[in-house]
Amino acid sequence: MTWHDGSCHCQRVRFRIFLETPILRQCDCSICRRRGTLIVRVEENELEILTPLDRLSRYRWGSRTAVDYFCPDCGILPFRRPSELTVEERRVGKEPFEGWAVNARCIDGLDLEKLPVMKIAGSALNV
Repeated sequence: MTWHDGSCHCQRVRFRIFLETPILRQCDCSICRRRGTLIVRVEENELEILTPLDRLSRYRWGSRTAVDYFCPDCGILPFRRPSELTVEERRVGKEPFEGWAVNARCIDGLDLEKLPVMKIAGSALNV
């Protein structure tokens, strides 16, 4: 496992992320589709946020259980707290995730072309 540096475009928001074998997640929900982000999920202790969260802008939508963090200057989303599971997801036994969803496009030195991509049907979720 290796630590990687990451940031927003203007580098006001900086972080370090610990990755082993990342799998990118490409969601087709309305907001992810418009953003064009590729997400990599990490556990709580695998993300070190170097910029205080109170210096970032926040956005909540849909179920309002997810928190998207943005740079207030360049507008880039480097990471987010994923939403809570829907009733349907809990019903079928999906396990909750308590970590971070990091925009892989903000991670320095990550060769996105060489990493597997998992398609997520976020548009099918009832939020």
